[in-house]
Amino acid sequence: MVNLAKRMRHLKTRLFSIRLGPGAAILPKDVKRIHLDFATKFNDGHLGPRRFFQHCLPRLKYHNPGVSMTVNRTTNQAGPATMTVFFGTSPTSAAPASTSVNERVQVIDMKHRKEPEILQRLLELTKAVPVRATEEEELEVRAMEEEAARSEVDKERNRQFLEEKRRQAALLAQAKASVSASLA
Repeated sequence: MVNLAKRMRHLKTRLFSIRLGPGAAILPKDVKRIHLDFATKFNDGHLGPRRFFQHCLPRLKYHNPGVSMTVNRTTNQAGPATMTVFFGTSPTSAAPASTSVNERVQVIDMKHRKEPEILQRLLELTKAVPVRATEEEELEVRAMEEEAARSEVDKERNRQFLEEKRRQAALLAQAKASVSASLA
């Protein structure tokens, strides 16, 4: 099992990558659902939607847990790649919850678009507010980057040490072989 400090460092890095970065935005209260529909493979214009799904959607879901986000991945590569955003006002106590009279639907075509374009279009359409890092979070991110740089230096030093150790072991084995060959 990997030591606890290494696991915590990895988890902290993963958490910061979800909390901050592209896609970290707070959607307005009138956004009720987001539905993505694209192919499983990235050929024929489905790479941008796939990357949006992998990188931006987790951040959006982290900051907007109350918004339902569904994904439909099809095998039809020639089919459309769309994002459907459902807007609606919260139902009053007099109106039944199943009524969708006040619901407005907007569709974003994602096919042949890159991840930042899709995100920008979603932010413009919904008027979402991107999440900015606080000073404390920026300090923690810098500290993690410095630690990663120190780790790279340590890895290189350790690699050189092990390489030298292997070289010496090979020389020793070669010397033993030559001695035993000369004695025989």
